[in-house]
Amino acid sequence: QVQLVESGGGLVQPGGSLTLSCAAFGSIFSINAMYWYRQAPGNQRELVAAITSGGDTNYADSIKGRFTISRIDAKNTVHLRMNNLKPEDTAVYYCNGIGITTMIPERRTGDYWGRGTQVTVSS
Repeated sequence: QVQLVESGGGLVQPGGSLTLSCAAFGSIFSINAMYWYRQAPGNQRELVAAITSGGDTNYADSIKGRFTISRIDAKNTVHLRMNNLKPEDTAVYYCNGIGITTMIPERRTGDYWGRGTQVTVSS
């Protein structure tokens, strides 16, 4: 069983910074890619940033130049550094792991979601 746990959300003033973390727990052999999504009230869930096992990254246009995604493979962890936050960044941020392979009790590959962490940008 794989669990993704997000942390680092909170309340921050406009222009401030936060770093979100997502840790994958379980008997993990490999992770293909990890994504950050966000969902604001009344809106659909949208892709924010992605990083592959090879380190390739992709960002939504709305956050380019402000957010940076990174991963620490040895810890099965991905981070999202968010700078110059704006009120429109307010949302629940979700971690999504793609192609996570576990070996115990048997080899299995699947996609998983975390429960989300709230980010509120307000003065």
